[in-house]
Amino acid sequence: MSDILDFLNKNAGAFSIIFTAVVTLATISYAILTYWLVKETSLMRQVQTEPKIEITVRCHEVHINIMRLHVRNIGLGPAFNVKFTPKALNGGDAASKLIDALTESNFFNVGLAYISPGQEFISGYTNMTEDGEEKIKAIIGFDVMYESVTRKIYNETLIVDMSEHKGTRRIGGYPPLYSIAQSLERIQKDFDHILSGFKKLKVDIFSSEDRALAEAERREYVKQELEKISGKKIEDDEISVE
Repeated sequence: MSDILDFLNKNAGAFSIIFTAVVTLATISYAILTYWLVKETSLMRQVQTEPKIEITVRCHEVHINIMRLHVRNIGLGPAFNVKFTPKALNGGDAASKLIDALTESNFFNVGLAYISPGQEFISGYTNMTEDGEEKIKAIIGFDVMYESVTRKIYNETLIVDMSEHKGTRRIGGYPPLYSIAQSLERIQKDFDHILSGFKKLKVDIFSSEDRALAEAERREYVKQELEKISGKKIEDDEISVE
């Protein structure tokens, strides 16, 4: 035991240096970890308040030849003072006409003061059956400027390439919701015709004569079956049909 104590006393300085080094390394590691945690928290808060504007071109739900622009805020934060500057990147006159048709909605001219997260605006439309071969080659762009809730300014150029939709086809009939709406409209018209007397219901009335005839046919059937089983003639008053 005394040998151990002597060893510790003789090397106390070395042990103190080692312990100090370990504590220093632990402190540095903790400081680095704290720095990254604070940075990650700051980035998460920034993402939660950051807007993100997208512009996509889509076919109409019912009429596939009609195409429109959908402007949507896909970020988690609201966008303020959104401004649009369209430009033709490829396609010449066809691209210019396409821009004129799609930007008939006034928000492309005056901008949007506020777009909440997930909110969507739909532009004017273009009919692809008119000069479709030229329109499908067009590439248009939008210089978009907007602000976040922290007043950070974003400047982006969003590209809309119409050729990406070349060869688009629809398989099957109309969308389910549209078909349901059409069916409900037809049902409503039928009810209106009935209530107004424009059309009458086709109803087969079962009269007392019809019931008597059905009862006679039933008794005759039972009588024939009983005669087959018994092998003898059965009188009508011997038949009980319930």
